[in-house]
Amino acid sequence: MPETILANATLILPDGKMRGAVTVEGGRIVEIAEGGAVPRGAVDLGGDILAPGLIELHTDNLERHIEPRPKVDWPHTAAILAHDAELAGVGITTVFDALRVGSIQKRDTSYRRYARPLASEILDLRARGALRISHFLHLRAEVCSETLAEELAEFTPGDSVGIVSLMDHTPGQRQFRDVEKLRAYVQGKRGYSEADFQDHIANLRALRDEYGDMHEAAAVAEAARLGAVLASHDDTTEDHVTTSAAYGIRLAEFPTTEEAASACHRAGIAVMMGAPNLIRGGSHSGNVAAEDLARMGLLDIVSSDYVPAALLMAAFRLGALWDDLPRGIATVTAAPAAASGLHDRGRIAEGLRADLIRIALAGETPVVRATWVAGQRVA
Repeated sequence: MPETILANATLILPDGKMRGAVTVEGGRIVEIAEGGAVPRGAVDLGGDILAPGLIELHTDNLERHIEPRPKVDWPHTAAILAHDAELAGVGITTVFDALRVGSIQKRDTSYRRYARPLASEILDLRARGALRISHFLHLRAEVCSETLAEELAEFTPGDSVGIVSLMDHTPGQRQFRDVEKLRAYVQGKRGYSEADFQDHIANLRALRDEYGDMHEAAAVAEAARLGAVLASHDDTTEDHVTTSAAYGIRLAEFPTTEEAASACHRAGIAVMMGAPNLIRGGSHSGNVAAEDLARMGLLDIVSSDYVPAALLMAAFRLGALWDDLPRGIATVTAAPAAASGLHDRGRIAEGLRADLIRIALAGETPVVRATWVAGQRVA
């Protein structure tokens, strides 16, 4: 791969900003130089921001491409490629595609089994070099299900499973402590009648009673077998965090209260919040606002969750809130890299992967003008 020099840029470095140039060779950053000079043959970025590529640990975006309308199953290869291109276009260079494991076949057929075949399709496209960015798997282990243990057993250490998260969507606790919020979500998304909704609640509670403890233990064991980072999801109380810490969890996805986020920090667990929560000014489920946690110093990582373009917007929003853009950018680059064990990316530093994005501003909105993955421009 020939040498590329990205010059006259505002570099976002681990310890601050600097006008300078980055030289890339063999997919790696080989030199960082200060100053606005544009060497012969270099790409002149005209003062635009050059930041590390964004790292997304939890996104449901692929589901939107596979099911663009209710009950529409779009061809999966086309859906994966469209998802991949969208992420590259908004500056995401590494993604952990979130796939639910644990289906409900007897009580509620809307939660069908799909993770293993879809994972195989993603990994096949990756192996054939058809994808623009780096893809890993994030298995969302739903304990309120019938098939979690057997579905997890279908994966191997060679499947690039980077994260396994413990999900417990039993109504009346965690994300949906307020059952009325669950009613609005389920009836709005699935069109359930009141009778359907009451059956849904009863089914999930019955599944938790029958399988919950067994499935939770299985997910912890399977994460270790797969060599994956184990994450908690929707911790709400200090007791939840105590349990998470006992499992060895070091990443908490979307804690729902200040109490839980504070307990996570005391336990050395990184707190990840959703970018839509930050951009919208609050949680759609009525839980703690990401901005409030940021102001208290309890927010470490941001995930785009269901809006890929929100990830960079959230980093700039945090940069303004903290009056520290490099700190804001770190929540979507260096911090998620460290939490997921990807020590070869997430910072502009010599020797690391040249996953880079060029950013301009349209007013206060950041606009991705170019994306490089391992030194190759992909968007």
